[in-house]
Amino acid sequence: MQPLDFRSEEMKRYLRTGVIGLLALTFGGLIWYHYQLAPWTRNGRVRVQVANVASEISGKIVEIQVEDNQQVKKGDPLFVICPDDYRFALAQADAQVEAAQAEMEVQQKNADRNQTLGPAAMSQVEIDASASTAVRARAAYDAAVAAQEMAKLNLDRTVIYSPVDGYITNFAMRIGDYARPGEIKLSIVDEHSFWISAYFEETKLPRIHEGNAAQIKLMGVGPELAGRVEGISRGIADTNTANGSQNLPYVDPVFTWVRLAQRIPVRIEIDRVPEGVVLAAGQTCTVVVKASR
Repeated sequence: MQPLDFRSEEMKRYLRTGVIGLLALTFGGLIWYHYQLAPWTRNGRVRVQVANVASEISGKIVEIQVEDNQQVKKGDPLFVICPDDYRFALAQADAQVEAAQAEMEVQQKNADRNQTLGPAAMSQVEIDASASTAVRARAAYDAAVAAQEMAKLNLDRTVIYSPVDGYITNFAMRIGDYARPGEIKLSIVDEHSFWISAYFEETKLPRIHEGNAAQIKLMGVGPELAGRVEGISRGIADTNTANGSQNLPYVDPVFTWVRLAQRIPVRIEIDRVPEGVVLAAGQTCTVVVKASR
């Protein structure tokens, strides 16, 4: 048997072919792992909580203290509703409290006097009647005090304050607008509530767990954000559950030779935002999760 001659051209060609094949297999395996198993996605969205601000009373807006995209802190005044009607209502409530208090004191004195005189001076029916009148007078006083507190509360509600730290958005209010209870007048993006909704293919979920570190690359923004997996959604909508004609289930045709992986939302909590990076709800991003086996 002749020894192998590694210096021959034929052997060199075989070795080159083998090395190239091995590199191709390795490179192909890496590509397959990257696209099929590695937990990353380009389908990420920046999301945020939004506080919709509405007044609790009705009235004409007479003062606006903010503007669109302005940063505000919790407790900052936003706008003012004309307080005249509510100031007058409070004055009327104050007067009703004074009148009810005077009536209560008179009726209580009468009841105490009749109780002291006793059956020797008047009938038991008259004694009971005076005591009942005193009780009703006290109830009327309590109701007047409650109305007074409500009038004070409504007067305080003429100034609407920011419920969160954040940014005014989609601002379209003007002086002279009429505010109604529960009608949204402006919205505030809560600056402390940003998170990422990353939509991962279901084939990549086994390598994603709560607490895994994540890298977030915003489109068009240089520095990366750091985050972690906070939770995995436990359900998405199924179009096959919709009813068609005659209340029968509408089932999509499925091509058995083509099966696309569903995308499941994964919530990514943002741990660090580099200085100078501006977050806005709706931005797209790429998310790479440090996989756990």
